[in-house]
Amino acid sequence: MHNPVGAHVPVAGGLARTGLAYAREIEAEAVQVFVANPRGWATPAGNPAQDELFRTGNAATGTPAYVHAPYLINFGSHSAVTAERSVESLRHSLLRGREIGAAGVVVHTGSATGGRTRETALAQVRELVLPLLDELTHDDDPFLLLEPTAGQGFSLCSLAEDLGPYFEALEAHPRLGVCLDTCHAFAAGHDLAAPGGAGRMLDLLVATVGPGRLRLFHANDSKDVVGARKDRHENIGAGHIGEEAFRELMAHPAAAGVPLIIETPGGRHGRETYAADVALLKKLRDDPGPVPGLPPGSRRPAGAPD
Repeated sequence: MHNPVGAHVPVAGGLARTGLAYAREIEAEAVQVFVANPRGWATPAGNPAQDELFRTGNAATGTPAYVHAPYLINFGSHSAVTAERSVESLRHSLLRGREIGAAGVVVHTGSATGGRTRETALAQVRELVLPLLDELTHDDDPFLLLEPTAGQGFSLCSLAEDLGPYFEALEAHPRLGVCLDTCHAFAAGHDLAAPGGAGRMLDLLVATVGPGRLRLFHANDSKDVVGARKDRHENIGAGHIGEEAFRELMAHPAAAGVPLIIETPGGRHGRETYAADVALLKKLRDDPGPVPGLPPGSRRPAGAPD
């Protein structure tokens, strides 16, 4: 099944006016946006006219859209103020996701701060996030997509297996999914660059949370080596992960139809770099690679069964 390839797009000046125009220019097949300052707690109202144009524009082209919730959100925080603001901020992102027709809202899984245990932090995650999930009552409401981090500090979730306790805390809610960032996974210790490494990680992910939960990739190469626990994105094929890992990722059954959103360097300063990363991922997707059992250089025809 086809993997839509797209990017996080700027929206200053209007979701549709700026975001959709940018997406067209880089030939994105999926888009991700912020609906609030990613480094603040403000919860601004949307522009109904822009919301409608954004929603109908994406529907007309079959372009899935996603919202990235602000970075400050941390449901494992020992600070009551941070916890309260995290609830308000994520509720805002989910409601705005509903208004603009987003398929999912991405939120970082956070960390246990103040010296508290992982168990205590996850109990708070349950207390704060389950009610938000239960508010997703519309058939077309966005999924809440958990994005594991790169493993810095007291991260609650960085490796694929860490999603098990997190999903358990949230009762494997039917509106719960996963956004897998390739740079984060590599930094946390999944060696995607090794032959078969991407497939092994996805096998583990499915074994941990079950089939159908993986709903989005953040496709980013890494400036640092595997296990470095540093969240430093690189352009596709220019980092330590390399091109072949992305080809392998898209060929895995768990990834069938799952969109890829790039968050690589350069997008804010020039469309050419983003367009090049999008084009490269499409090329890797559409070229299925060597045919098992045939000499090197042999290729499976496009559309041929595995």
